[in-house]
Amino acid sequence: RADAYIGVLIDDLVTLGTEEPYRMFTSRAEYRLLLRADNADQRLTPKADAIGLISHVRARAYARKAQALADGRALLDGLSATPSRIGDAGIEVKLDGVRREARDLLAYPGVDMARLAGLWPRLAHIEPDIAGQLEIEARYRGYIRRQDADIRAFRRDESLALPADLDFNAIPGLSAEARQKLARARPATIGAAARVSGVTPAALTILLGQVRRQSHRLTA
Repeated sequence: RADAYIGVLIDDLVTLGTEEPYRMFTSRAEYRLLLRADNADQRLTPKADAIGLISHVRARAYARKAQALADGRALLDGLSATPSRIGDAGIEVKLDGVRREARDLLAYPGVDMARLAGLWPRLAHIEPDIAGQLEIEARYRGYIRRQDADIRAFRRDESLALPADLDFNAIPGLSAEARQKLARARPATIGAAARVSGVTPAALTILLGQVRRQSHRLTA
């Protein structure tokens, strides 16, 4: 499921089944922030190579790219600067005395590798396509961390009971399909909801958040 949308499709059909034509929505993938067009080669080329589906030329080209990306990440991870030094380079940050890492700065609006090269000239030597990939990774980094936290929370709370009187139609963010199927199935737990055909990982995250909020209000 974390490798490709076809993995999500196959896993859904094998483990959950379906009572209607299956539609591959991005919302069905709990790891959808990882399943991007820009990193398709990184996700799938090693698998293709392992079963002999790519040429030696492509394998060598990918190995060079993978090494360049690894070197670029290592370089970014080793660079940081104070707010005053960052400000001197024309990048606006809070003057709070907290050092910022280069990778974190790449997530700031309007900041790219070329601007960071004003702080750290070594970054100017990174190839443009590698620099572009590192910029994308940096901008998604915070979102991916939050998504991973949501997934871990769901797995931890899979046995969490759902209130018997829970009104699925009143939960904001749920799709009409998810509301209808949950209302019809009336699952007793989050784990049971996960096994309802047509209920996506995104819907489960929303449902989990709703149950937690209701529980907090009752105990407050």
